[in-house]
Amino acid sequence: MDLSPAEKLAKSTVRIECDLPNGMKSVGTGFFYSLDRNGDQHVPVIITNRHVIAGSSKGRFLLTLQDGSGSPLIGSHEEFALDSFESRWLPHPDPDIDLCALPIAPLLKEAQNRNVRFFFRTLDKTLIPSAEDVADMIGLEDVTMVGYPNGLWDQSNNLPIFRKGVLATDYKRDWNGRKEFLIDAACFPGSSGSPVLLFDVGGYQTRKGISIGSSRIKLLGVLYAGPQYTVEGEIKIVVVPTHQKAIAVASIPNNLGLIIKSDQLLAFEGKFR
Repeated sequence: MDLSPAEKLAKSTVRIECDLPNGMKSVGTGFFYSLDRNGDQHVPVIITNRHVIAGSSKGRFLLTLQDGSGSPLIGSHEEFALDSFESRWLPHPDPDIDLCALPIAPLLKEAQNRNVRFFFRTLDKTLIPSAEDVADMIGLEDVTMVGYPNGLWDQSNNLPIFRKGVLATDYKRDWNGRKEFLIDAACFPGSSGSPVLLFDVGGYQTRKGISIGSSRIKLLGVLYAGPQYTVEGEIKIVVVPTHQKAIAVASIPNNLGLIIKSDQLLAFEGKFR
């Protein structure tokens, strides 16, 4: 059975669980991404925020198995537990960009040697909006975010949670001079690293008019932070936490998410050759 666009998108993310030195665990979101694509050749990686894996001694994630015909075996998956987890990730070359990439080809090859294959779908640079795509946006578009808020997911089927929201700032502009934008959506611990997309299936509106019967799927960016205000009324920009903990001064989320624009992923091209 052919998968729908939403079903394919559901298999493009992965739940990342980290062991921290203080004995605590943290959870974040990653997504599969293809670098250096040339026909059928590509470098598969997992993308997440650098702060998700910071300080981690060990990390774990699940991959869904596939059958002999290449279809997903929903409910059948295998866990990867990796030591020295943080050191396995390549940080974005700009230290101010909270992104990193983990090459997974060695893991997939080792599994293939055991006659095991996994089912996942990768995003790639063809989904990054072009200048024409951006110019055609009208503002206040609906957005879709896929991930693991509060670490929640369908554990039996290894599937993520979809969240909906809208653009809160003009995507054509860089928020406060940085390659970022804001969305109006609930962004909870565990959502760090979630891909944020235009996911319009069956029709959408642009400056040129309404496109009926067409689909538009574009990777807008990656969630990493959000503005919060303290009980004293002070507004701060803080990274979306990877675990929940007691704190001395309460911070109250604004239900806004700060997103790194997807064109910043282009910096990883050619880094794993």
